[in-house]
Amino acid sequence: MPQSSETLKNTIQIGEAAEQSALSVDTIRFYERRSLLPSMPRTRGRFRLYSADDVSRLGFIKQMQGLRFSLKEIKQLLDLRDRDGHACGEVRDLLTAKLGEVRAKIRELAKLESELVLDQQKCNRELKHRQKHAPNECPIFSTSNGRK
Repeated sequence: MPQSSETLKNTIQIGEAAEQSALSVDTIRFYERRSLLPSMPRTRGRFRLYSADDVSRLGFIKQMQGLRFSLKEIKQLLDLRDRDGHACGEVRDLLTAKLGEVRAKIRELAKLESELVLDQQKCNRELKHRQKHAPNECPIFSTSNGRK
């Protein structure tokens, strides 16, 4: 349903919303399809219209994606944000869960780093050995899964 000129006064079209939020038009439409944005009012020509609050919401979505929250998690945060503002405990719980995931990933990456360093050292030893002796098979290929 077309909006009155008073309602449309402080709104912008999707291109400007994309520019202000540093997101693409396609990304904004995708967020709408995923219900991360409310249904947007439209002009008589069926152009979507966005308010400053909508652009702020887009910025929040982008920020949360930068923190590696999934769209489902972002939807939860937005639902909490849209409530009366007293959802700090629930937000903390979501942040605590995300922090646990990040710490688990850090441990996993640290283990991977250690394995890669060991493999690199094996290669370095073999390359040093080759300076004085006939080359052996690359130590990474000579054991199953690269592990001795």
